[in-house]
Amino acid sequence: MITVSDKKKDDEKLKNSKKSKQSSKAVLKPSKLCSPSKFPYHNRELSWLDFNSRVLEEAFEKDNPVLERVKFLAITASNLDEFFMVRVAGVMDRMHSSKLNKPDESGMTAAQQFEKLTEKIHEFAKKQYSCLHRSIIPALKKYKINFLKIKELNKTQKQQIDEYFDKLVFPVLTPLAVDTSRPFPLLANKSLNIAVRLSKEGEDIFAVVQVPSILERYFEVKCDSGRTFVMLEDIIISKLSELFELYKIQACCPFRITRDSDLDIDEEADDLLVEIEHSLKKRQRGDPVRLEIMSKCDEALRNFLVDTLDVSSKEIYEVSGPLDLTFLSKFGNLDGFDDLRFKPITPVSPPADFFGYDDMFEAIREKDRMVHHPYESFDSVIKFINQAAKDENVLAIKQTLYRVSGHSPIIAALIKAAENGKQVTVLVELKARFDEENNIGWAKKLEKAGCHVIYGLAGLKTHCKIVLVVRREQDGIRRYLHMGTGNYNDSTARFYTDIGMFTCDEQFGEDASSLFNVITGYSTPPVYNKMKVAPTGLRSFFEEMICNEAENARAGLPSGIAAKVNSLVDPRIIKLLYEASQAGVKITLIVRGICCLVPGIKGISENIEVRSIVGQLLEHSRIFIFENGGRKKIYMGSADWMQRNLDKRVELVFPIEDTELTERSFAIIDTMLRDVQNTRIQQPDTTYELIDRRGKKLHNCQREFADAAKKALSSKKNIEKEERRFIPLTGESFKKNNTENKS
Repeated sequence: MITVSDKKKDDEKLKNSKKSKQSSKAVLKPSKLCSPSKFPYHNRELSWLDFNSRVLEEAFEKDNPVLERVKFLAITASNLDEFFMVRVAGVMDRMHSSKLNKPDESGMTAAQQFEKLTEKIHEFAKKQYSCLHRSIIPALKKYKINFLKIKELNKTQKQQIDEYFDKLVFPVLTPLAVDTSRPFPLLANKSLNIAVRLSKEGEDIFAVVQVPSILERYFEVKCDSGRTFVMLEDIIISKLSELFELYKIQACCPFRITRDSDLDIDEEADDLLVEIEHSLKKRQRGDPVRLEIMSKCDEALRNFLVDTLDVSSKEIYEVSGPLDLTFLSKFGNLDGFDDLRFKPITPVSPPADFFGYDDMFEAIREKDRMVHHPYESFDSVIKFINQAAKDENVLAIKQTLYRVSGHSPIIAALIKAAENGKQVTVLVELKARFDEENNIGWAKKLEKAGCHVIYGLAGLKTHCKIVLVVRREQDGIRRYLHMGTGNYNDSTARFYTDIGMFTCDEQFGEDASSLFNVITGYSTPPVYNKMKVAPTGLRSFFEEMICNEAENARAGLPSGIAAKVNSLVDPRIIKLLYEASQAGVKITLIVRGICCLVPGIKGISENIEVRSIVGQLLEHSRIFIFENGGRKKIYMGSADWMQRNLDKRVELVFPIEDTELTERSFAIIDTMLRDVQNTRIQQPDTTYELIDRRGKKLHNCQREFADAAKKALSSKKNIEKEERRFIPLTGESFKKNNTENKS
């Protein structure tokens, strides 16, 4: 317990500490970065594989409902696809470049990274298929959900297959012969194909049949009980003779190519939109970086594929099949099996902070408001922009968009606003990886509707999440803001955890206007009142705050850091965290994915704990808490602790200042730190271990947040009922009321 005298002592220490810092500014500057061998740094790519392994552990976890395990396995496959297309491809590029093949911060060259990566990925792929065949498929069978081969079907079921193939599959198939007049086809990235070895009169020839992605990957056949499915490629393989009637089928093998898909964009092109559209066409033609084939592939077919695609032995991944496990994501949503999935987390609507308010502007004028997704509905954000679009007093709407959904209500609202005569300015980040094509489409629609569209900034990605609404009111112009940690995407907002704040604080409004002026024009980056913005000031802010905690610890003042990020990669931030730990600062980090910092090393990082939460929802919010000598400061925003976020993106971090919201924000971190069910702790050897659950209450922070959101809304409703409750008037109260009515 802190007494008044203790507080006075802390205040005096803080005052003296500030004087010391003012006389020597060098203490706030990050010290010169040591060489990689001087401090522990876990390789970024290997750390990412560790994260995907944590997701795979959830697929093995027997306490998880089986269809959720199916989806976790699908996520690992989807994650791995993107990892190959971008990160592995990048390592291979550096490996083949004498200029770029230098050691990274962990001391590994690109060649060494590639060697270690391929070793770990081959082992990981084996675990994926072990999970499928030894764990998930037997678990599905218990609920009479079966995947069968054609030969395992009865006569009636085979007739269903025949009918399905003749009516739907055969018309869309295109068998492609490969010979001197017909070269090997350019196969699309990630497409599933079947290589076929044919013979006629003793001569072998080869062909390729693409498995149509337009059709469902699995076909359900009727059965007496339960549900039975057959893979589409198995159906096609069983009918190959109908595609090559003049030849004998000697062998066949499903295969899949993953290509280098990182866009090479000329940032100085005259038209960025045209440049990105041109680059997108190249994505499907990138060099192969992975060839997946069945483990019992015919040797002649295997050699044919390897020679034709020019892949090395380390780029070949032989698996027991089926290939491309991403199809399991859709299978996990199989109808009629709700009891085989997690209890859904249904967002409360409206969020408690907006209960009783039809007018969003009125609610925000009263106080800052906070919404925690997906526990509280994203509809509040949509309603805010919709209301601004329709309100005759709204003069302008400015917004950044990084990723949006396929049928975005946000886009629809912005288009409506432009049609209603508002000045609408939208920065649509065309360089958002794998959303480029989607964003180009939206940018064109917005422009057509009369919105002023910015395509992004040369050399930078605009990743900040902010909406600014300029409204004319009786006392003048007022600016309303929404700032968040996640994208304006109503689809991902259902399973990404994010936090958004609404405010009309004038200083925030000034900052927002300045930020948009920088984004849309040639304004000099200003000194912001409250916001911390990359790439001009966010790095220095974080570095100063970490240094400040170290100085407070040395001065005997309260110190501590708690941060929740998706990734921790930046070497300078990591080194400063090590130095703060050595100064005695207790540091708690919740890092969902990549973590290059190594905790728990004596003399370096023994005061640092790293946690990773992998659960029903994807943790996405970024939160930063600094003890600040006993006067805690909390910030939220869009930035991770990575070089790209701090130096190469437009990012936004904002303080939470409202007393109620700061308490709520601290409680969010406290709840996550109590989590036992979804949390793993990083060890000094970089491995992760689940928290020992023995004797502990099984706290699940995601479930607790969902319950808290319902409880908060229910509490608001009960208060309203109490206020509206009819109370009979008798005696003196009746006489008083009657007298007031007469007057």
